[in-house]
Amino acid sequence: MRPKTRSEETGHPRTSVVTDPRLRVSEIFLSLQGEARESGYPTVFVRLTGCPLRCVWCDTAYAFSGGERLAVSAILKQVASYGVSRVCVTGGEPLAQKETPGLLTQLADQGFQVSLETSGALPVEGVDPRVARVVDLKPPASGEMAKNRYENLVHLGPRDQVKCVIANREDYEWARAALERYGLAGRLEVLFSPVYGQLEARELAEWILADRLPVRFQIQVHKVLWGGEPGR
Repeated sequence: MRPKTRSEETGHPRTSVVTDPRLRVSEIFLSLQGEARESGYPTVFVRLTGCPLRCVWCDTAYAFSGGERLAVSAILKQVASYGVSRVCVTGGEPLAQKETPGLLTQLADQGFQVSLETSGALPVEGVDPRVARVVDLKPPASGEMAKNRYENLVHLGPRDQVKCVIANREDYEWARAALERYGLAGRLEVLFSPVYGQLEARELAEWILADRLPVRFQIQVHKVLWGGEPGR
């Protein structure tokens, strides 16, 4: 007769440690970073599946479902195969999967420059400090303003960025007020970008200049180059 295990003696179920967790991945691809501080650099994108938000102007609805369950080791191998130093984990909403912080840490451990693009609806404080967090603040026209997790802003620092995607003048006024209310410009970079195909980039640029706002204007470079083509 074999001796009883510790879990059998105590009556507690034995737990196993998952050493190579899996995440549901929509796509992994090489492109130019089209937004934020690293705009223009060759970057590997790991787009994870799933998102609890449904922004009106979302351009990656194909990532809401489907995808393939991949082990972290397989993701790391595929990322490394592209031979570039920058990696962006995006979605969907990447933090909707509990294994994502572990993936981010392992990417940083491998020496990659890692950024995370997140909707701002889920907690960001558990993300590895080596990762640059690009956190959305959703204006009214997004349809998801109520999902903003404003307590995230307390946890952001100089290496992080806040992004406002603006569809109209009401969105702009809202974002300008948020900039002041939360004291963002004095401690981290704030990005204002127009909704592609809804607000003329020049119009938003003129508003920013007229108000002398201390924000970084940006457009989605990948959209200018390749339109809405997935994997680009």
